[in-house]
Amino acid sequence: MYRIVISLFFVFGLGGIVSAQSLESFKERLSQPSGSTTVTIVEHGDASAVMSKSHRGNDRIRFKGYRIGVFFDNGPDARAKAMSTKRAFEEAFPEVKVYLSYENPYFKVSAGNCVTSEEAIVLLGKIRTRFPEAYLMREDLTVADLIR
Repeated sequence: MYRIVISLFFVFGLGGIVSAQSLESFKERLSQPSGSTTVTIVEHGDASAVMSKSHRGNDRIRFKGYRIGVFFDNGPDARAKAMSTKRAFEEAFPEVKVYLSYENPYFKVSAGNCVTSEEAIVLLGKIRTRFPEAYLMREDLTVADLIR
């Protein structure tokens, strides 16, 4: 019974934490001794399957959030410019997720996954130091965007 309770705690209680990292690295770090204590991990047979199944639904859950628009154009060389803008952005801000998309007839480069407008405004100020034409935009985000 104790093993089942512990397994359920890990599956449901720590689902958000585990989803942001690989399950194997989490188990490895958890089993490493910290001082004089050690942890023994006993995983229920289908715990990994349940966790992976729960993550598949994260792509369907959508909510309103914010991203920073870095590039938006429909000219004849818009694709090449968008790709070079994306590369330049990734070099300048490697910690910020960047997206290149095409919405007929525009190529668009956006960055960040901000839940609140305050968070987006702070990120916008940071990005404008390198990309002065950057602007704030409202986007549909998924839970999967936040945990990647």
